[in-house]
Amino acid sequence: MRRCCPALCISRRAAPSPSAGPAAAVSRPPPLVLLLLLLQRRPPPPAPPPHKMAAGGSGGGPGGLSASGPQPPPPPPGNGAAAAACTNGPGGAPASPPGLTYNQCGAGNPAAAAAAAAAGGPGAGGSAPALGGAGGPLQREPVYNWQATKPTVQERFAFLFNNEVLSDVHFLVGKGRGSQRIPAHRFLYSDEVQIGPETVMTTLYTAKKYAVPALEAHCVEFLKKNLRADNAFMLLTQARLFDEPQLASLCLENIDKNTSDAINAEGFTDIDLDTLVAVLERDTLGIREVRLFNAVVRWSEAECQRQQLQVIPENKRKVLGKALSLIRFPLMTIEEFAAGPAQSGILTDREVVSLFLHFTVNPKPRVEFIDRPRCCLRGKECSINRFQQVESRWGYSGTSDRIRFSVNKRIFVVGFGLYGSIHGPTDYQVNIQIIHTDSNTVLGQNDTGFSCDGSSSTFRVMFKEPVEILPNVSYTACATLKGPDSHYGTKGLRKVIHESPTTGAKTCFTFCYAAGNNNGTSVEDGQIPEIIFYT
Repeated sequence: MRRCCPALCISRRAAPSPSAGPAAAVSRPPPLVLLLLLLQRRPPPPAPPPHKMAAGGSGGGPGGLSASGPQPPPPPPGNGAAAAACTNGPGGAPASPPGLTYNQCGAGNPAAAAAAAAAGGPGAGGSAPALGGAGGPLQREPVYNWQATKPTVQERFAFLFNNEVLSDVHFLVGKGRGSQRIPAHRFLYSDEVQIGPETVMTTLYTAKKYAVPALEAHCVEFLKKNLRADNAFMLLTQARLFDEPQLASLCLENIDKNTSDAINAEGFTDIDLDTLVAVLERDTLGIREVRLFNAVVRWSEAECQRQQLQVIPENKRKVLGKALSLIRFPLMTIEEFAAGPAQSGILTDREVVSLFLHFTVNPKPRVEFIDRPRCCLRGKECSINRFQQVESRWGYSGTSDRIRFSVNKRIFVVGFGLYGSIHGPTDYQVNIQIIHTDSNTVLGQNDTGFSCDGSSSTFRVMFKEPVEILPNVSYTACATLKGPDSHYGTKGLRKVIHESPTTGAKTCFTFCYAAGNNNGTSVEDGQIPEIIFYT
C-alpha cells in the first residue's frame, strides 16, 4: 500500500456525492474532523522551533494548507476536539484553565462548549494547540497565566478570594439544601491588621489555631499596650488559656504592683480556680493579707453561683479547695484575724484555735498555713534617722515608746532601727507596731528580739511583712522593749528628707508628738531613731 502524508491524502479525496446513501455519509466524515482525528493519533515529532505554517504552499489542499513543514504536536488524548474548538477570541485572549470559564470556551462560544462535551473534556485546554480559521495560521496556544492580568499582589489575592483557583480547603456553611460550599486558601489574603478590644481575643484564638505567628504577635502586642490593673486578671486568664507565657508574666507583674486595684476590678471574680491559685502562690503581692482574704471570699461567692451552689460557708470552702491553704493567716494581726477570718465560718474550729495560739503564745505552735512574708518590694532599701546626736541611759518599764509620723508619698515600712544597751552585749525582747492614728488600727506588728553589742549604733528590728504607708496620713510608730538601759537620741528633727541616689526622688517624713503613754519619746529625743522602708 502506498504511504503518503495523511493531510495530502485527505486533500485529494473527492467529496461525497449528493446521491450517496446514508452509509456513504457515515463512512466519509467531514475532512476537517478526519484531519483532527488523524493528527491526534500521530506520534509527536521532535519539538520544532517556533513557526507558523504558511498558506498556499505546494500540495494544493483545501483551504490552501501546506504539508511542506513539520506539523505541531497533537492535543492531549481525549480532548483534541475541545482544544481545537477553543480558539483565540477577539483580542487573542488565551484559553481558560480548568475550573474557569471564559467566552471563547464557554457560554459565549457554543461550538467550543459542544466540542468539549463531545470529547469528554472539562471544556478548557490551557496548553493545547489551536487551529485558525479557514486560510488562517496554525500556531501553538500559549499557556494560560491568570497572574499576568493582575499587576499587583493585592489584585491577585482579591482574585483568589472566594475562588476555586488554587483552593486547598472548603467550608461547608449551613445545613440541608441551604448549605454552601465555600472555597478558601490556607494563607492570609492580606497583611493588614485591624485589631480592637472586641476582636483581639477571637483573633488571637484564630492565629493560634491556624499557626500564624505574625498575627499572633500583633494580638499579643496589642494586649501588652492595653494592659491595666482593671483588666490584668482577665488578660492573665486568657494568656494562660492561649499559652502566652510572656503576656502572663506581664500580667502577674502588673498584679504585683497594683494588687489592691486588680482584686477590686470586676474581672477578678471571673477568673478560674487555677489562675487564682497561681496568684495566691506568689510572694510578691503588694497587699495586706486580710484584704487578700476578703477578695478571695468574694471570688468564692461568685464561684458558688456559677456552680449553682448555695452561698454558705461550707460551699465557699469547697469551691476554694487548695486556694484556702494559700492564704497566709499568720501574717495578719490578731485583731484582723479575729474580726474577719475567725468569724467567716470558712475555717474549721481547730484551724481557728491553732491560729489564735500562734498569735498569743511563745514559742509559737506550728500551723498548717504559710507564715512566710510576701515581699512586694523592688529597688533598694532606704532608711532615715531623725536624731543628730546619741546620749546614754534610757530606761524601760513596760511602756511603749511612740512617735507619730507622715510621709509625702506612698512607701512600705519594713522595720525600725532601735538603740541597744549601754552595758555591753545584751539581748532584748521587743514588740514593734505601726498604728493608723485616726482609727487606732494596728497595721503591722511583730513580737521578736534583737541582740546588741553595746555600741551606740542602731539595730534592725523587722516586721513580718511590709506595711503600706499612704501619703499625708498620720501613723504611730511603737516599740515596747524589755531589757537594760539603752542609748537614746537627741537633737531630733521635725522633718527628714530622703533623696534617692539614682532617681533623685525625694521622700519627706514629718514627725510629731504622740500624746499619752510614750515612755518619754518625743520629736526632740527618745527611741525609734530609724525607719526602714522601700518606695
